[in-house]
Amino acid sequence: MQTVSRRLARENLSSRTSIYSLKSLYPVSDRCYGEYDRRYASTLTTKGIGHLVRKGTGGRSSVSGIVATVFGATGFLGRYLVQQLAKTGSQVLVPFRGSEDSPRHLKLMGDLGQIVPMKYNPRDENSIKAVMAKANVVINLIGREYETRNYSFEEVNHHMAEQLAKISKEHGGIMRFIQLSCLGASKSSPSRMLQAKAAAEESILRELPDATILRPAVMVGTEDRILNPWAQFAKKYNFLPMIGGGSTKIQPVYVADVASAVVAALSDDGSSMGKVYELGGPDVYTLHQLAELMYETIREWPHYVNIPFPIAKAISTPREVFLNKVPFPLPSPSIFNLDVINALSSDTLVSKDALTFNDLELVPHKVKGYPIEYLIQYRKGGPNYGSTVSERVTPESYP
Repeated sequence: MQTVSRRLARENLSSRTSIYSLKSLYPVSDRCYGEYDRRYASTLTTKGIGHLVRKGTGGRSSVSGIVATVFGATGFLGRYLVQQLAKTGSQVLVPFRGSEDSPRHLKLMGDLGQIVPMKYNPRDENSIKAVMAKANVVINLIGREYETRNYSFEEVNHHMAEQLAKISKEHGGIMRFIQLSCLGASKSSPSRMLQAKAAAEESILRELPDATILRPAVMVGTEDRILNPWAQFAKKYNFLPMIGGGSTKIQPVYVADVASAVVAALSDDGSSMGKVYELGGPDVYTLHQLAELMYETIREWPHYVNIPFPIAKAISTPREVFLNKVPFPLPSPSIFNLDVINALSSDTLVSKDALTFNDLELVPHKVKGYPIEYLIQYRKGGPNYGSTVSERVTPESYP
């Protein structure tokens, strides 16, 4: 047995010697393999620095050269933005802090390996640097319209954005930084969230003067936080509370149009760098008019209860008072959200001299029609029916 082992060892050694001698006689160039050949070169831009590698015709299976880290990609706007970035062949790094199922639906939007979920801790600077290490574009969608026991308005809407801007500046290879703010962001706003968004804009532009700021109005879409809660409340209680009589004017915008605006700003020749855009829909609605449109779509007779601002604030205040005083988490607010009620105390419209969709060469959709077709799920009896269609009665005689 030992003799056989020695013989095999000698044969193995002789074969290696012959291979080495063959390589010395006929050296094989390493330029045919690995990073030296364009066919096999990595399309990732190391630390965001260097020439962008573009391949393909521009479709989902192409390589655009953009490696974008999208913070807040698991939220409402995030899924639409990731889809549009992936459609152009961009690689999207998706930081998430919750369950691994949170970004699962995003992986289907891009080609193999183009959507990369990465778990991170927004309070850990090294964790943030890790998810930005290979990126050349940073897009911040992080934001929340209510506080929790763990995260305040200022931390979520201001400090996190400021930290991302500082890290992007230190990174050295981030070519574009895009911040999603809110229409109406101002330090003089009665809303704490809008105050924090305004402070975030100031901090970002101080660190990165070439950053692009987008201020979308109230967004509507399949997962929105305005028409969905209204429809659910109206179906459950057979009426809709109309805060302040519904006279506040807003300019709702389709969420996919906002995602298109981000991609348009990212794809231009740099003309959008260092500018602030206000993104509102083509039509102005009062809250009452938008509620009428909601009722028309779900085919229910409208019933309203007018709630003055002082009473609405009194109803929503207890959550804010006891938020950090009780030993258990409180439910998230929907219609009676104190900060949103404060924001609705004044009209939120696009400024006359502001840069808009037109400056990005985009035409936003009208809200009435396709953008709110998802509301047909609330129709009584199915999508082809409803209370106002199945019965020929007047609103006065409707029970």
